[in-house]
Amino acid sequence: MAAQPLSRMLRRLLRSSARSCSSGAPVTQPRLGESARAASEELSRRRQFLREHAAPFSAFLTDSFGRQHSYLRISLTEKCNLRCQYCMPEEGVPLTPKANLLTTEEILTLARLFVKEGIDKIRLTGGEPLIRPDVVDIVAQLQRLEGLRTIGVTTNGINLTRLLPQLQKAGLSAINISLDTLVPAKFEFIVRRKGFHKVMEGIHKAIELGYNPVNCVVMRGLNEDELLDFAALTEGLPLDVRFIEYMPFDGNKWNFKKMVSYKEMLDTIRQQWPELEKLPEEESSTAKAFKIPGFQGQISFITSMSEHFCGTCNRLRITADGNLKVCLFGNSEVSLRDHLRAGASEQELLRIIGAAVGRKKRQHAGMFSISQMKNRPMILIELFLMFHDSPPANPSISSWDPLHVQGLRPRMSFSSQMVTLWKGCRVPQALLLAQQRLGSGCFQRHYTSRADSDANSKCLSPGSWAPAAPSGPQLTSEQLTHVDSEGRAAMVDVGRKPDTERAAVASAVVLLGPVAFKLVQRNQLKKGDALVVAQLAGIQAAKVTSQLIPLCHHVALSHVQVQLELDSTRHAVRIQASCRARGPTGVEMEALTSAAVAALSLYDMCKAVSRDIVLEEIKLISKTGGQRGDFHRA
Repeated sequence: MAAQPLSRMLRRLLRSSARSCSSGAPVTQPRLGESARAASEELSRRRQFLREHAAPFSAFLTDSFGRQHSYLRISLTEKCNLRCQYCMPEEGVPLTPKANLLTTEEILTLARLFVKEGIDKIRLTGGEPLIRPDVVDIVAQLQRLEGLRTIGVTTNGINLTRLLPQLQKAGLSAINISLDTLVPAKFEFIVRRKGFHKVMEGIHKAIELGYNPVNCVVMRGLNEDELLDFAALTEGLPLDVRFIEYMPFDGNKWNFKKMVSYKEMLDTIRQQWPELEKLPEEESSTAKAFKIPGFQGQISFITSMSEHFCGTCNRLRITADGNLKVCLFGNSEVSLRDHLRAGASEQELLRIIGAAVGRKKRQHAGMFSISQMKNRPMILIELFLMFHDSPPANPSISSWDPLHVQGLRPRMSFSSQMVTLWKGCRVPQALLLAQQRLGSGCFQRHYTSRADSDANSKCLSPGSWAPAAPSGPQLTSEQLTHVDSEGRAAMVDVGRKPDTERAAVASAVVLLGPVAFKLVQRNQLKKGDALVVAQLAGIQAAKVTSQLIPLCHHVALSHVQVQLELDSTRHAVRIQASCRARGPTGVEMEALTSAAVAALSLYDMCKAVSRDIVLEEIKLISKTGGQRGDFHRA
């Protein structure tokens, strides 16, 4: 172990000149007028020297695939002063009680332990870390840790101008500033708050003090049209503008069609600047860097979704409530906070950390699987323990039940043998038992419509496949109210229910794209006034809902209103349908049908202009009246 003091001495001697910038970017703090190439070459020489003289890396931070984790991200808070659409659900997130969050001393204790084992870069994240009152003191305390070369912060920039001079003096060596648009009005739409000019002031202050990265999450239909504007910033400013592929987290309504891939972004920029040059990649870099000849700065792409970099991943995360997360897209966490507060020794903590790192998978699940996984909202990469490789730290948290995640029904894939049995209506007894125990999450009822199938009326007739409903007048919540005692489809009998005032509101969004949107906005479609036609279609659909939905009761509506609103920031039309009636049953279906058909009519009016139209967010907003009480979406 004689190499250990030598390694630490070298790190201490080089710390002031080898402070690095944000993850994956060229890492020295640039001085005004300094050659970026000379700085990069000098950094490479220093890193090579450290590699040749470094002590053996900690086994606790080395996973089963040989990846050495030298980079730790620590969340200081779950709170944020913005509400970015890709990060936080619109309704917000439930925050962890303050008593369950890591204290400053606990943060520093864990940081000391990780640095002692080989972590040489720590990034402070959130929420928004700069709203934490003691963030400057935390940076100053971290700066004293022997062996720690880089202290970074990821921020939205709102408080940056005021705090950055103090943070730099305390030892901050890297900043990532989030900025997703250069249009002030669009900024307010994306983050659901004001503050564009504060962020721009923060970026200019960062440039003045020698920092350079700006992060931009690119979302189709929202800001992909600003790629060239962002790239053009690097002509006169020494910025590293990093374009990030839109990633799925709970509550951000991730959709594959919203993601703009790295290659698509690169093609767009290359069309404007064909001479774009690829820059060498740093070891363990998450970013693919490019430079436009003659420009001061550079652009980079973080390709988490389309081209993952799992093979060289060296990152670990500690959440604000003290959970260790070994993969951003993983759903396995272990509580270091609970073990700390239980008095675990340093060696016990290292064994827990080593076990978690050892369970890290070769790579994440891929973009399509990730989007279906349960994970924290980005604001809380760092809150609810939904899945576990080990038992939950809090015994009150039960094991994950797939039936209670976002209201999804259980899913199941059928083998070819089961499909054959289904077609002949000979459903296995195991499936019948599963139908009675849907809470197990093991099976899904699967239906298909086939014109060439002989399983038509035969499969709809009563048979042994349907379990008998319990006798008695009281229906339980486990019974299907649209199926009779012999398993046949049946309408609910509402004849004895009292008439009450019923109302419901539903909504839908139609993403038209810029061309079709402009034509609709100016009423220049060849087919006519799309908004009027969609409005009439929505009203008509509400009145004939029972003819479209087989088991829906006919309701004599007393009022239907369909409103359409243009949203120029998304090139979208927002639809809201309201229905009222007095009767024994509700009008939710009428409102939903109205909104959906209005959206479909708008699609039909515009499809000659563009087929890249998206219908989304068809949902019930509210309902009133009825035995089950009122409902209002948050």
